[in-house]
Amino acid sequence: MQSILEKIIEHKKVEVAQRKMGFPLPRLLNQKRERPIYSLKESLTKAGSSGVIAEFKRKSPSKGWINEKADPSVIVPSYEKAGAAGLSILTDADFFGGTIQDLNTASEKVRTPILRKEFIVDEYQIMEAHRMGADAILLIAACLKPAQMLRLGKTAKELGLEVLLEIHNQQELRYITEEVDLVGVNNRNLHTFEISLETSVELSPFIPDRCVKISESGIASALDINYLKHFGFRGFLIGESFMKTVNPGLACKQFIDELNRTT
Repeated sequence: MQSILEKIIEHKKVEVAQRKMGFPLPRLLNQKRERPIYSLKESLTKAGSSGVIAEFKRKSPSKGWINEKADPSVIVPSYEKAGAAGLSILTDADFFGGTIQDLNTASEKVRTPILRKEFIVDEYQIMEAHRMGADAILLIAACLKPAQMLRLGKTAKELGLEVLLEIHNQQELRYITEEVDLVGVNNRNLHTFEISLETSVELSPFIPDRCVKISESGIASALDINYLKHFGFRGFLIGESFMKTVNPGLACKQFIDELNRTT
């Protein structure tokens, strides 16, 4: 039986092929990026940074719709105002309810570094990310072969984008190359969907110091962040706990305020 990740990747390859036909690469390359590139790595490590990467997503494969009517033009600026150090915009349509236009809309509204959260399998998606205003891209080790990771990472760096590599276990540590700026440890088991912050703790010693360490999934409180900081983590990706509320921006502000009080 196919895992949900395998289904997503299979669908993504078809989707990218269709996008290439509908909006060919030469046409995409003719588009000019208006927004400067902001460094997510610098934003997470500067003095006084909250370290919070606030995520905009409407649904997930495991939970269904979280916030179906969510508007990036409202929520993303409210995340920035709340003190988020980074912004993650999910652009997958079928499984997460996002669009590439969400990224474009967000990039026009904020100066905080933006990560395109996507299942990237082709250079075309990186070109899209650059033209639509992303500052960093996500490459997921579980979705790629090492040679693919290297090729996609090089493409991102040529465009001036930072690379966040997502890993889940020790076997995926081999995907860390010189193209990788940030390493995200996903605390969610891709097979059981169980979440444990100890995944981040266990992998932390093996991540090179030159890479900013980011913990993803399962972060529910300031106590979680303070715990993870002891193991060298500087970035903390939080989405669902904000997005499921009536006012995600306010939820983000309250979280960061709590973090500031307990740091």
